[in-house]
Amino acid sequence: MSEFDWSVLGAPLIAGLLVTATHVVLGRRVLERGIIFIDLSIAQVAALGAVVAGVFGWEGESVAAHVAALGAALAAAGLLAWTERWWPQIQEALIGCMYVVAASVALLVLANNPHGAEQMQTLLSGQILWVHDEHVGVTAVLYALVLGAWWGGLRGRASAFYVLFAITVMASVELVGVFLVFATLILPALAAHGLSERRGLPLGYAIGAGAYALGLWLSVQFDLPAGPLIVCALASLALLAAIARRLMPANAA
Repeated sequence: MSEFDWSVLGAPLIAGLLVTATHVVLGRRVLERGIIFIDLSIAQVAALGAVVAGVFGWEGESVAAHVAALGAALAAAGLLAWTERWWPQIQEALIGCMYVVAASVALLVLANNPHGAEQMQTLLSGQILWVHDEHVGVTAVLYALVLGAWWGGLRGRASAFYVLFAITVMASVELVGVFLVFATLILPALAAHGLSERRGLPLGYAIGAGAYALGLWLSVQFDLPAGPLIVCALASLALLAAIARRLMPANAA
């Protein structure tokens, strides 16, 4: 067993902390609104935008690919904001349908691509170990703007929530993949469910930070994919936190 190697894991850990910084806040609102799978849906649509961009030759880190993913995410957010206004009672079902359709279209687009399976796996589980400093820096600026808008007064507006959510998820999918986007959004929020914002946010941040550090370290130690390991670490720490809260006296939990 070796120590945490900052030269290898520093940038991935910072990326994970950035994702945690935004997703813990948004995850609490997602639980409050009862739209649990909205992040999976918008993340998958953003991934579809990236896949379609690849068909036109706009690969990887190109501006056109980012614009395609952002445009797809914003379009999905706009559609869901509209359906919530007209059919709020079936919003969660519509969100699930959007996910299934977007995933199916992505598979069809990649069907004849010899690297399609690999590309889809990358979009789902991410390649957090391979993020670079420039990507992390751009994402940090974007997340700072999102959090500034959120705490600056936009968090109470439904339409603003969907827009900020779409921007955040788009950036996160490119950074860590669809699975980690969902896990970071929901698992810390579940562990802190019922707590006030003053107590729930620190707990969520601690779970997220600890899970990313642990998952990345284990990935290097055992030569296993970082994304799935971090998801498992998030689930384990969230479960431990929920059990600890359950065992604590009611006035302390």
